Amino acid sequence: MPENTFNTPAGQTIARELMIAYLNTGTKEAPVWSPFGKRTSDSSIDYDWGEDTSKDILGNTWTTMKKPTMTQGFDPWDLDGGDAAQQKIYQLAVVEQNAQALTNMDVMIAHFYSGSKEAAFAERYASCMVKPSSLGGEGGGNLGMPVDVTYGGDRTVGTVSKGADGAITFSPGTSAAGEEE
Repeated sequence: MPENTFNTPAGQTIARELMIAYLNTGTKEAPVWSPFGKRTSDSSIDYDWGEDTSKDILGNTWTTMKKPTMTQGFDPWDLDGGDAAQQKIYQLAVVEQNAQALTNMDVMIAHFYSGSKEAAFAERYASCMVKPSSLGGEGGGNLGMPVDVTYGGDRTVGTVSKGADGAITFSPGTSAAGEEE
């Protein structure tokens, strides 16, 4: 995999909106990438590396790690009739209560600040768990549906681009052997 560098000016901080999670609201063959988090003010990906530290009989300390389990929360996430990602999650979670579909969601993380501006770094996860944690809100306020995403399934790295019409396109990368990653 080629090394990615930040595509922003040196000395300038990177805007949060340059890292966006997208839910595929289309099909696997014809994905439509709809962003998570409209109206969410703070969301971060947590990495659990499953580290284990032990001391051997000689008094040496050793630490091991596993590939990370990645989770991201979107709370609050006020419902909005124009939010395609929310509409799909609401249908599967509230209307159908389809737990199996909610644990097999196609999600991509676009890192628009990494790689080139025309083809930024992206990672696509084929079987994510997208779990609404509640539905409601305080009286006089907005109806919200906070969601937790656990990234899982096959991970494919590649690039993401945004068309003039705002459409998002994911392109899988290739390894040194020319195989799809």
